[in-house]
Amino acid sequence: MDYRLEVVRVPVSDVDRAKDFYIGLGWRLDADFKFDDGRRIVQVTPPGSACSVQFGTGVTANEPGSEQGLELIVDDINSARSDLAGHGAQVSEVFHRNGAKESPGPDPEHRSYQSLASFNDPDGNGWLLQEVTTRLPGRTTSALAAYGSIEALAEALRHAEAAHGNYEKKLGHADPDWPSWYAQYMAAESAGQKASA
Repeated sequence: MDYRLEVVRVPVSDVDRAKDFYIGLGWRLDADFKFDDGRRIVQVTPPGSACSVQFGTGVTANEPGSEQGLELIVDDINSARSDLAGHGAQVSEVFHRNGAKESPGPDPEHRSYQSLASFNDPDGNGWLLQEVTTRLPGRTTSALAAYGSIEALAEALRHAEAAHGNYEKKLGHADPDWPSWYAQYMAAESAGQKASA
């Protein structure tokens, strides 16, 4: 049995300000529901994430800004930092862990889990970027985290097959590296990005 963490709740004081901030980072808006009893739930998802973020009114009793250490895993800490800064986030300089101590700059040996950067949302909820290039044993994500069901994964493979067929027609010959092409196409499609055919 898989147990997939799909939503975390973040306490905010101004829902529209938080919505503008997170959408401004390039996060996908999934929902903005207003209920008759005054509750409002907004859900956004970071690019490539199987877990979404919810905030609103009546969503959590925690104080705005009280969530700290929410981790976003990235392949390249410098690129991720530049991307977020380019979207207006006030991101710290990259730092690394040296035992219990934090030191400036990325990890000199570029070890996974060691290079970090941080930023806050407008309420002060704290986010941490962590560079992971090689995962520890057993730390994998089920394909169903992205697709939800075997049927949806099969449908995604059918989409990739059709698109790849068009790609090979343009190419004029069989693509010997079709697995890499499929992987890139399906990753882009599952992240809601335009997959190039």
